[in-house]
Amino acid sequence: MAKILLAGAGGYIGIPMCLKLLERGHDVYALDRFFFGKRTYSESNGKERLHLIVDDTRTFDPKILAGIDIVIDLAGLSNDAAAEINPELTRLINREGGRRLVRLAKEAGVKRYIYGSSAAVYGHGARHALSEVDECHPLTLYAESKLAVEEVVNEVSGNGFETVIFRTATVFGLAPRMRFDLAINIMTLRAWKERVIYVMGGGEQWRPFIHVNDVVRGFLLGVDSPAEKVSGQTFNLGGDDMTLQIGQLSRFILDIIPNVTVHRIPDDLDKRTYNLSFAKIAEQLGFTPQTRVHEGVVEIKQALERGIISGDDPTAYTLQWYKSLLDWETRIKELSLNGKIL
Repeated sequence: MAKILLAGAGGYIGIPMCLKLLERGHDVYALDRFFFGKRTYSESNGKERLHLIVDDTRTFDPKILAGIDIVIDLAGLSNDAAAEINPELTRLINREGGRRLVRLAKEAGVKRYIYGSSAAVYGHGARHALSEVDECHPLTLYAESKLAVEEVVNEVSGNGFETVIFRTATVFGLAPRMRFDLAINIMTLRAWKERVIYVMGGGEQWRPFIHVNDVVRGFLLGVDSPAEKVSGQTFNLGGDDMTLQIGQLSRFILDIIPNVTVHRIPDDLDKRTYNLSFAKIAEQLGFTPQTRVHEGVVEIKQALERGIISGDDPTAYTLQWYKSLLDWETRIKELSLNGKIL
């Protein structure tokens, strides 16, 4: 089994990724600031092989990479809105932190490096069925930072350093660190709780979607596949039949949660639209998504009904949670005396 350093281990994708790696018998070094808590790991199977590292990609001690076989990088401010809170922080965390991690991994002799990029790098797609060789037109700081790290990953690839980039589709579905700031998840919550769905930008924008468990499956292929299939490669991570217009999502949800009012907001400023091809990952790695959109809607609805998750959890809204943390930091600095509040 491998020694794997997972950066961003405390996030929406990071937690199920970590749990699956432990289940497979790997030693996992979970690097994260753990802004959303550590409680999920307390009862995990294989926790004797789990090593929590509370640190930051910008500042961690490079010595932690000694003896690591594989690095998976999921770290950073995790969506477009969160990245806009403080552009300088985004530059330091998402771009410089990502670049630092990949360079240090190569210097430490890590064999394989798997980078979690995003389909957002395509921005406003020039055509349908965009492939990995098509030009990217990122429209947000988040997407620009992802593309900037990709450039360094490709630059240092080779000479025994196997790199893999996954441009992940828009994620949905139930996870231990739930997120309700993703399209399918938030539309399902509002339909169930408020009996209303808001379709932003008129609903004509294209988005590829993928369930969080399928994201984990895709990255595991990055871990397990032979070098000749993945080294130096970039893959769109998703499925050709999982690309939908935002307006179509409301119809999926209405089939499962009826008697809901749909409001279209045509003047929304969101211009991101990208329709991707997932032929490469299907042909080269045999990957196709297993969980469909309607199944994700059903599992979220059932979890809400059973009280397993709550739309009132403040950590489920990434942008608002980061803003709260920054606000607490300011207040504590203003109120503390000799390093203490009381």
